[in-house]
Amino acid sequence: MGFQPERGRLDFPLPPWRLVRQRFEDVREPSVKAAVSGEMTKLRPTVRPGMTVAVGVGSRGIRHLDEIVKAVVQEFRDMGAAPFIVPAMGSHGGGTAEGQAEVLAGYGVTEALVGAQVVPEMDTVLLGRASVPTVSGGGAPVHFSREALAADAVFVVNRVKVHTSFHGPIESGLGKMLCVGFGKHAGAAGLHRLGAPTFEHLIPAATRLVLDNVNVLGGLAAVENAYEEVAHLEVVLGPQIPAREPALLDLSRRLMPEIPFKHLDVLVVDYLGKDISGDGMDPNITGRHGTWPLTDPERDPEKIVVLRLTEASYGNACGLGLADVTTRAVVDAIDRQATWTNVVTSLELGFGRIPLWVDDDRTAIALALSTCGGVEPAEARMVRVRSTLHLEDIWVSEALWQAEGAARSDLEARSEPVEPAFAANGMLADLPVLERP
Repeated sequence: MGFQPERGRLDFPLPPWRLVRQRFEDVREPSVKAAVSGEMTKLRPTVRPGMTVAVGVGSRGIRHLDEIVKAVVQEFRDMGAAPFIVPAMGSHGGGTAEGQAEVLAGYGVTEALVGAQVVPEMDTVLLGRASVPTVSGGGAPVHFSREALAADAVFVVNRVKVHTSFHGPIESGLGKMLCVGFGKHAGAAGLHRLGAPTFEHLIPAATRLVLDNVNVLGGLAAVENAYEEVAHLEVVLGPQIPAREPALLDLSRRLMPEIPFKHLDVLVVDYLGKDISGDGMDPNITGRHGTWPLTDPERDPEKIVVLRLTEASYGNACGLGLADVTTRAVVDAIDRQATWTNVVTSLELGFGRIPLWVDDDRTAIALALSTCGGVEPAEARMVRVRSTLHLEDIWVSEALWQAEGAARSDLEARSEPVEPAFAANGMLADLPVLERP
């Protein structure tokens, strides 16, 4: 049974809020298929008829992922190659072949839909050890998918994005997929064993080791804008990945959305999920990075409330430990094996903790408000977001809007202040249903 507060303690009126729209830079690719086709021409000098190509696809909810992968497969076929899909997602999907194939199927990446066989086997080959200046003992083992190594060449499809747990020249993107994603469970565990503080140097070193030992044709990098649309698609040839990826990372950082207020008392997050972020909710957005000392004290809210787990997360609640309050709906949706596999591999056990949980959304929000020391609920600086990927339309408490929001040209009020609306069971009446990316 969850926390059962005396109703008299938490039945106070919640502060009114209003719907607010943010304006972001809106650069995007007009046609994903045309962009992929144009970029894939860079590979024509290196692709020969009959060549087998292992195309790595990960677990992130990239916009139009199925369309992108289908276009990549078709381009390889048009060049006379024989592509197949390898789930390149480290330990995700519960660290099993079936789980990783299921994750891709949830994104529409199946043989029937993209025109290439999905080969999810988890066996790996040890390529060598990547060393970093701060670690002794021979460095970290770099594994690579045995099925991918059996191909004539390898190609990766991934989003380039600011990482949630470390910052460096290569973060989430092509290089990390090559050395962590293709390493399957064994490889991801081996690299993560050195800890996130080493990744600034470890990921570039491990990427170079892979490039020295595997015929990597290149990768298709997707950069998304703040509206979750593909802003840029670019094929980077294998040898150029270490030099080119930092510039793509800078573009991603420039286009990244944000919560437009600092020093929040309460942040309400409708949805947590691995399809949203590797940490369920992106710490670069919330400001809270957990045990890794990147937490931004100006952006870390006093309390974070999580209301739901996305369907596309398949029960993986990694990152829930960064919240202070959650609901029974989240707890009941957790696949403990998938979650524990992920957090144990990452060494960040705190990400798998279950915060204080209550039966309904209203109680969760009221509990968070009531435990912000020295803050009257009516005056609370509170923001509600659908997820850390969905920041165009947000709910802002009226006190915060009047204090800071109303004067800003990048924010537009989309409603008058209203009382939060709940169904008879205490659940938010306007909670959106997040579709699969």
